[in-house]
This record gives sequence, C-alpha cells and structure tokens, in this order.
Amino acid sequence: MQKSKKVLILGFVWAEPASSAAGSRTLEFMTLFRAQGWQVVFASAAALSEHRAELSALGVEEKSIQLNCDSFDVMLAEYQPDIVVFDRFFTEEQFGWRVARTCPQALRVLDTQDLHSLRHARQLLLKQSQQYCHNEITRQSVPPVTASLAELRHVMVSEDHSQREIAAIYRCDLSLMISDVEQAFLQTEFGVPAYLLHHCALMLISPADDMPRPEFDERAHFLTIGNFRHAPNWDSVLWLKHALWPKLRQRLPQAQLHVAGSYPPPKASALHNPAQGFHVIGWVPDAHAAMRQARVCLAPLRFGAGIKGKLADAMACGTPSVTTTIGCEGMTGNSADLRWGGAIADDAEYFVQAAVDLYQDRAVWQQAQKRGDQIVQQRFDRPRIAAELLMALEDAGLHCTERRQANFVGLMLRHHQHKSTQYMSQWIAEKNRLAATVATPPESV
Repeated sequence: MQKSKKVLILGFVWAEPASSAAGSRTLEFMTLFRAQGWQVVFASAAALSEHRAELSALGVEEKSIQLNCDSFDVMLAEYQPDIVVFDRFFTEEQFGWRVARTCPQALRVLDTQDLHSLRHARQLLLKQSQQYCHNEITRQSVPPVTASLAELRHVMVSEDHSQREIAAIYRCDLSLMISDVEQAFLQTEFGVPAYLLHHCALMLISPADDMPRPEFDERAHFLTIGNFRHAPNWDSVLWLKHALWPKLRQRLPQAQLHVAGSYPPPKASALHNPAQGFHVIGWVPDAHAAMRQARVCLAPLRFGAGIKGKLADAMACGTPSVTTTIGCEGMTGNSADLRWGGAIADDAEYFVQAAVDLYQDRAVWQQAQKRGDQIVQQRFDRPRIAAELLMALEDAGLHCTERRQANFVGLMLRHHQHKSTQYMSQWIAEKNRLAATVATPPESV
C-alpha cells in the first residue's frame, strides 16, 4: 500500500475558484490530493480574501504565513512535507530557499499557472503598438499581438520577468505547464530539459456529466467574463468597449453584453451603459450558471498566456465563443480534427461578423457547440490528466536525487539564490525582530 503523503501548497493568493481559473486549478489539485488520502496544508502570506474557497470542507488545513520570517521554517520543520507546490514563481522566490534548507528531501513543484514572462512580453509589444496613438479610441483599436514565438523570445531574453521565472523553473524538481505550447517554447527557445516540465491542463468536467445545458432558443445575450485584476481581461474589456461592441451593436441593435468578473475597479464600473447594451455586472456567484445562460461568449484577448479558463468553461457549458489566436493558444493541440468551438479572429471586422453569425444562426451555433465538446473531451479529460499528474509526481519523487544532480543549472541558481535572496530575507527578518524588541519596553521592577 502506497504511503500517504504530506503536501504543502504555498499560494500566491488564497484560492478563489469563483473568481479565476488560477483559483479553480489550485482547488483541482487539492481535491485530487485529498482523494488519494494525502494530507494537504494550504498556506499563503496574502491577506484573507472575500471570495476565497472554504478549504476545511475538503479536509485541507489553512495557515497564514509571513514573508521574511523564520516562523515559516518552524512550521516546515514541524510538518515535514513530502511535496511542496509553489503557486507561481513569485512564491518560489520567496519561500523556495527556505524549503530547500529546512526540508531538502521534499519534492519542489512549481505550478506556473501560465508563463508570466510570455504574457508580459506580449503586453510590452501591445504597448509599443499603442504608443503613437493620440486618443483612447485609436489606442483601443490596435489589434492583438501576433508576434511569433521566436520574436517573443527576442523580447523576453533581456526582461527581468523572464530571467526570474525561468530561473525558478530550473530550481524546482518539476514545473507544471498548463499549456503544451509554453512547454515546447521553454524547451526549444530556452533549453529547459524536458524532465523538468510536465503538461498539466485544466481538469474539466465532461459536458455529458455536467448540469443540463439550455438550448439555443433558451439563451440570450453575449457574455465576457474574467477577473478584472488580470491585465489581459481588463484590456479585452477596453477593446470591446471602444472598438468591437459599437460595430456589433450596429449589426444587432438589440444586443446586450454582460461584462462579468471579480474585483471591478471604478474605471470598469464607469463603462456601464445600459443604453448601449453594455452592462458591467461585476462578480457573479456562479460563473458556470452565467455562462450556461449566455448564447455567445466573447473573449477578445490582445495579449496573454496559458489556458484561458473562461474559454474552457464556455466549452464545458456548451457556449460557443469568439476569441483571438492568443485566446485559443494551447487549447486544441496539434490535431487537425479539433476545430475551435466558435470562431478565432484577430481582425475586428471578422470578430464582429463571427459573433453575429453565432448569435443568429442556430445551425452554426450548434456545430460550434459540438466542436467545443470534442475539445473538452480530448484535451481536458479530468481522469486522464489527474492520473498523468500523479504518475509525474511519483516519478519525480523516485528519481529526485538523480534529477537534481543532472540539473547543474538549477544547482547553480539555487547556490546564488542562497547568496542573495536568502541573506536579504534573513536581514529583513532580523531587522523586524529587533524592531519588535525595541517596541516592547521591559517590565517595571
């Protein structure tokens, strides 16, 4: 019988499955690990959030931890995890050296969520395209970034984001890549060894197993959804508002667009205009319910990376979508048989035409829904992805020593991290300790 494992998940933020695909992914991992009978602790240094998941229902213990504080080492020493999962590279930078020092036997796993440095490079290229635009409408009419991966590498090599993120990947024993496009990109353009990477897509519920889905005539309106704190989502709302939606409303004067997502800032709420059919509704308690009621999902992403949770959810809910090349990246694989469950358009006029066709033509809509179901079944099959992840973790654990010895770049990076990040963190911890001592006066005699 396999020994029960202890898992520590270090969250960059508290898991919010109703707010973001990242939160859903973290919850998927915890659910899977608990199903194996493993003990799971989720810890984060972030402030407690309003929409965070109730992890106690899963049997997951929650711990609030502090940055640059030796109390984390004490917690590690007491818990002695077998596996430590870092949620995004920022968390590995903050806590990776402490894990390596206190629990050297623990398997160190990085969940990249998406390749942040790739997203950052595309955002830089979009800003460059917008820099000579003289007004907001012109700025928000710039099309999506279409740079090749080789061109993106040219941008990334000198960027701090890229150097930090790829260094974290080398320091870990295994990195989980949500997109196989990004996995191949790291191998071909940055020389990351294949054994350090594992493709782990979103684990979706099969359309056949999900709740009943309304038919074409039972649905209404367009929907766009996404956490407003995620820069690509906010940018897509701006492209919709200033360039795409006005053209679409000319074609469909009665059309309504619901703009949903957690944490809408005042600048987003200010775009709310019912007279234009543009409704900023903000956070919705059940994103899947909202998606099932919509007839078409719009995801005009001009930059980004990873797998787009909103589009995966749309297909799982039977909702055809219109997105860009960046939006669908990594979701259909190399199979010529898998066509997008809707339309892919980087041109504004084609984007609008595709949205109109899907909204008005039942046959086109039904065919798109079937294609979406095929993608979910072939690319996001929960049992297969879960089994492959467990096998990858088992293999990495069994061969951890050999992998670390073979990964000389990772050894070098860990050495230099200990000479910089570690000592800076220890200096801050000591500074905070002394400040607390001074602030507490001795007791009177």
